[in-house]
Amino acid sequence: MKRHLTWEFLMVRYPAFFPLILLVLALAINLFLQPNMFDRETLNSNMRVFLPLILLAVGQAIVLLGGGIDISVGGVVSIINTILATRVGLDGSPEKMWQFVMISLLVGALAGAINGFFIAYLRLQPIITTYATSFLYAGLALFILPNPGGGIPAEIANLYRTSTPLGLPLAFYVTAILLLVWSYVSSTRYGKYLFAVGGKATAAYETAVPVTRVQFSIYIISGFMAALAGIALTMLSGSGNAEIGGQMTLNSITAVVIGGNAFSGGIGGVAGPVMGAMTLSLIQNIISFAHINTWWETLAKAMIIVLALAVPGIINLIRRRRA
Repeated sequence: MKRHLTWEFLMVRYPAFFPLILLVLALAINLFLQPNMFDRETLNSNMRVFLPLILLAVGQAIVLLGGGIDISVGGVVSIINTILATRVGLDGSPEKMWQFVMISLLVGALAGAINGFFIAYLRLQPIITTYATSFLYAGLALFILPNPGGGIPAEIANLYRTSTPLGLPLAFYVTAILLLVWSYVSSTRYGKYLFAVGGKATAAYETAVPVTRVQFSIYIISGFMAALAGIALTMLSGSGNAEIGGQMTLNSITAVVIGGNAFSGGIGGVAGPVMGAMTLSLIQNIISFAHINTWWETLAKAMIIVLALAVPGIINLIRRRRA
């Protein structure tokens, strides 16, 4: 039994193992700098800020598992934010808000379907295709809302900000539902197809796996999750800004890679990226509470991220040299 408990075994068999270590470390440092972080109000405040990136990371994780990448998710987030901010408005009714929430989910799925059509059916490169559509979606967001403004009804924004069912933040329940759904999906035929396509699409095709449909579906899922992230971010901010999703694409990819998913596809899951998103958000908190000069904030964040991504490879390299 002992000979199996190697670093390589843990990373392959339990890809969320290293993200869990990083999350615990980030929590410990954050707790030292923010002693009240587990108070109900503080915990709720942190989790509602973390949720949009968690949602985006889940969608990005599905795409990477299927062997793709989606650089357009930030643009989709911006489109959803501008739609809600302009079509609902500060004086809009709750009924109108929920109506446009449903429309927003359809818009996100449609944006993902456009990506999926070009990639799965026209065989275009995922990174080039989604890079191009990211400009398309960002441009549409600017067309809808050229200048920051608008918003959603205050009572709806406050509902998202203050809801703590059974004393726990609403974001906890959303995250738990996502993990339960993934636990079920990963055990289904579709889940096995997803890993097969991400591992080696050619071999999967030769074993009668519907590769094209799986590749098409992962981008629809990504667009849908980006729409959810845009809705959560709009409820968090209460206002509209066409550039609100600009930084989120890179953060979502970083969270997924920190979470143990491989760029090559077919390796990882959703639990690790969720922890990766939380870790990345906690790093931002740590930088803020440590009062690091603004000039050094980006550098410090980048160094922490690079170190987090490099540690598994460094450990494997050391072990190979010793062997």
